[in-house]
Amino acid sequence: MTAPAQFPASAPYGGYQQQQPSFASQVPVERTTLAHALRSEWTKIRTVRSTVWTLGVMLLLVIGINLLVIIPISNSHDTTIPVLAPGVFGLLLGQLAIITLGVLVITSEYGTGMIRTTFTACPQRSRVLTAKAIVFFLLSFVITTVACTMTALISWSAMDGQSLSGGDEVHPGVVVKDGVTAASGTEWLGATVGVGLYVALLGLLALAVGALLRHSAGAITGMMGAVLLPLLVALFLPSSLESTREKLVKYSCPNALASLYHFPMIGEGDQNGVPQLLLLAGVTAVVLGVAYAVLNSRDV
Repeated sequence: MTAPAQFPASAPYGGYQQQQPSFASQVPVERTTLAHALRSEWTKIRTVRSTVWTLGVMLLLVIGINLLVIIPISNSHDTTIPVLAPGVFGLLLGQLAIITLGVLVITSEYGTGMIRTTFTACPQRSRVLTAKAIVFFLLSFVITTVACTMTALISWSAMDGQSLSGGDEVHPGVVVKDGVTAASGTEWLGATVGVGLYVALLGLLALAVGALLRHSAGAITGMMGAVLLPLLVALFLPSSLESTREKLVKYSCPNALASLYHFPMIGEGDQNGVPQLLLLAGVTAVVLGVAYAVLNSRDV
């Protein structure tokens, strides 16, 4: 007895079996890293007009005011000011531009809604904030250090080597070598790298505040208050609160910058601004840590 013939099973759609086509992307898939986020943030910060304007204004204020101040000081042969100290006057206003840019680095994306695209492209929000912080900190540090190096060279060329007579009053921060004014190595370090670090940390603090508030005007106003309010409050405190007044003045931002130039508003001239720099680093680290926690726990 022969076996029945085997017929193929009937296929749907008129007896034809359809095969699902397979597609393979020709674009290589690469695992994203922090380097990609850094590259993206660098492209953003160098291509927007706010960066060019704020940094341009910062350079104009720091160098321009230094030139305006150094001319009458050098002509009068004033020995009550350290050799590199005239650079602080322009920096007092120039730091405000760095603070503004630090806020705009993140709040501008919230204002335009671009932050949604950023978080869609990089769902790891901590990586986005880290990339923004690194790129902005390095940019602000380099620009501020270069600007302050230029003002230090201008001040040094105009005020170094002034001779002192017996009746001249000398500020405690003024370095005197062989009877003439000079600038020490620590003074050069504070007037260039020191102030660069301080202003860059101040801008990084502004970025963290912007990440918390997500509003440009509110974050800029808050940072202006943090920079200027302690000194203003100290001016109106009664004499019975003298110790509180001294603390507010000592750790205010204007006095911290002046101390890095060995030209503090209060105390002796040997203050170098290191305590204020360490305090700012600690406050910035705390606020930035809070910004990380809030950014990962809320909606866009």
